[in-house]
Amino acid sequence: MQYQISGKQLDIGEALQTHVQTELNEMIEKYPGRPTDAQVVFSKDAHEFVCESVVHLSTGLTVQARGRAGEIYAAFDSATEKMGKQLRRYKRRLKDHYKERPVPVELSGASSYILAAQTDDEMDEPDSLAPMIIAEMEVTIPQLSVGEAVMQMELAGAPVLVFRNDKQDAGINIVYRRDDGNIGWIDPKTAK
Repeated sequence: MQYQISGKQLDIGEALQTHVQTELNEMIEKYPGRPTDAQVVFSKDAHEFVCESVVHLSTGLTVQARGRAGEIYAAFDSATEKMGKQLRRYKRRLKDHYKERPVPVELSGASSYILAAQTDDEMDEPDSLAPMIIAEMEVTIPQLSVGEAVMQMELAGAPVLVFRNDKQDAGINIVYRRDDGNIGWIDPKTAK
């Protein structure tokens, strides 16, 4: 497994890097899916350290967690504990996903844009209806079943997931977490 361990305006020592690799290996070897790479980023927020961990599995699924604590090792341990809970919760589904899908999840390329927010001055009367693009990124859209998409959204801790539906000629679908705690699924029908 490849590791990318870094710090945002923090110096990450050799001992911390070794600790991260050892702990992640111990936690992930219990679960199916053969991890391909892990990204761990440490940062400081006021008096707390923040650790953001992302592990990509060979099946195309991604697991991520975030931990906060007064010490950097405790922040990493908190993130690892959350990731372990997520993986335990989905262990059976991950095994089923691994058995049912001998090849990795198919990914399609797409563009993602960040649009500038309107200021109070612009709220009254905008100069133009065209939004100002402040960033453009390449993203991937996985081809999953609805159940797999919900599992991926939960594992990633994301509020929404856009995916190509396995069951419907790869049409674009969306799953999202509703305010009432339930999961919403948008399944656009094509006109015939």
